[in-house]
Amino acid sequence: KKLHKSKSTQELLSSFMFQVRFGLSRLSKTAQLSIMFGSGQHVKSSAFLSTDMRRVVRQSKFRHVFGQAAKNDQCYDDIRVSRVTWDSAFCAVNPKYVAIIIEASGGGAFLVLPLHKTGRIDKSYPTVCGHTGPVLDIDWCPHNDQVIASGSEDCTVMVWQIPENGLVTSMSEPVVVLEGHSKRVGIITWHPTARNMLLSAGCDNQIIIWNVGTGEAIITMEDMHPDVIYNVSWNRDGSLICTACKDKSIRVIDPRKGEIIAEKEKAHEGARPMRAIFLANGNILTTGFSRMSERQLALWNVENMEEPMTVNEMDTSNGVLLPFYDPDTNVVYLCGKGDSSIRYFEITDEAPYVHFLNTFASKEPQRGMGYMPKRGLDVNKCEIARFYKLHERKCEPIVMTVPRKSDLFQDDLYPDTAGPDSALEAEEWCEGKNGDPILISLKNGYVPGKNREIKVVKKNVLDHKGPKKTEHPSPDKKCASPNKSEAKLEEILKEIKSLKDLVSSQEKRIIKLEEQMSKVAI
Repeated sequence: KKLHKSKSTQELLSSFMFQVRFGLSRLSKTAQLSIMFGSGQHVKSSAFLSTDMRRVVRQSKFRHVFGQAAKNDQCYDDIRVSRVTWDSAFCAVNPKYVAIIIEASGGGAFLVLPLHKTGRIDKSYPTVCGHTGPVLDIDWCPHNDQVIASGSEDCTVMVWQIPENGLVTSMSEPVVVLEGHSKRVGIITWHPTARNMLLSAGCDNQIIIWNVGTGEAIITMEDMHPDVIYNVSWNRDGSLICTACKDKSIRVIDPRKGEIIAEKEKAHEGARPMRAIFLANGNILTTGFSRMSERQLALWNVENMEEPMTVNEMDTSNGVLLPFYDPDTNVVYLCGKGDSSIRYFEITDEAPYVHFLNTFASKEPQRGMGYMPKRGLDVNKCEIARFYKLHERKCEPIVMTVPRKSDLFQDDLYPDTAGPDSALEAEEWCEGKNGDPILISLKNGYVPGKNREIKVVKKNVLDHKGPKKTEHPSPDKKCASPNKSEAKLEEILKEIKSLKDLVSSQEKRIIKLEEQMSKVAI
């Protein structure tokens, strides 16, 4: 009490503390640390700690990837995007076209727009409109940029061949109709390496693999799924498929043997829909919901599916996370339905396996999303991914770029990627053969070779309508198209003539009636 009352003692204490602080400030950092920690050993450990903390920031060439939305004049405007309550992407893209499922009265339809056809899309623009029920899913053939398949609520799968320069009139006649499902068909996916092989899955809980060239169902899997199938994904060479089902199970299936080779019950415990896709190394990446409705991203080893390799919990939104995977860079993009963001992660072979990179955020929520194959990207701008985001009334391209100063081709960003040539024929795959994708270099950008297209068109049975077996078109068949157009022209001329005759006869009738009316009036 006496000390507190004494002003001189307080002054002495304050001056002493000031000298201590001043003395410490003049010491070296090491001396300060030795005083603070008590010994040189602690100084070493603290220095080690600081260097270790610096290492926490993981080195990756994709750490600075950023997304950029296209300007208004590069968007596709005034499109009536489908309002069907189905969790598919509603959009499919290839290096030539963007296809979008739209609202259509009296059936199902989708637009097929050349990539350069930006701006306002006229309401009278031709559509692909052969289905009698809403279209639920569409997918471009990886081996022919003119061919697209669609699945619908009318229980059918249809395959369409788009004319070389795009649609001029609406198309209502598919190349082939594939009938075999008893309920709506919500999943369509082409085989990655075998030509003319198409997989479809419906709400009848069955999966069918078709040979499009013959119009026949090669494999039907009926008893493997007790509930609705949420999605199906092929592995890299197309030897296996993995499925996500409403019973909360992930299954890995050998379709040719008709066997389930791996299965995990309650992969995600939440009741909302899951997704499962194969990665390039054979592991499986899944998205789903926890029991507390938190959205999750998990990684599984097919050899041992007892426990996931890793689980990442993200947020509590309701939107289903649609995963889009790039096998060349091992980057996965998660687009939530109804979200306004795209999250992206890098997958590695070492723990913790999944590394968050960044988030692209925008104001408008997405109704669907299209993902461009690697060969459709601009390598000169270091573009590693491009999305086509569906709004309520428009489609907006979003470009993902790695910032690089050099104008040279970036080999590390663009390893050889899957090209448009198929490794196998459908018959070879059925016999048990497997083939990895045929890779192409993007060093000079992707340019569709004319010889390759002619070769594919010659071989491609999709040029012949109806479920016919493979045959090469003869010169006579090639010359048949002008005769067809002449016949069509004659038919149109006849119709015009008959209409003109009808009009002239009606005019004569009008004159007679007017004469009768004038007589009655008199």
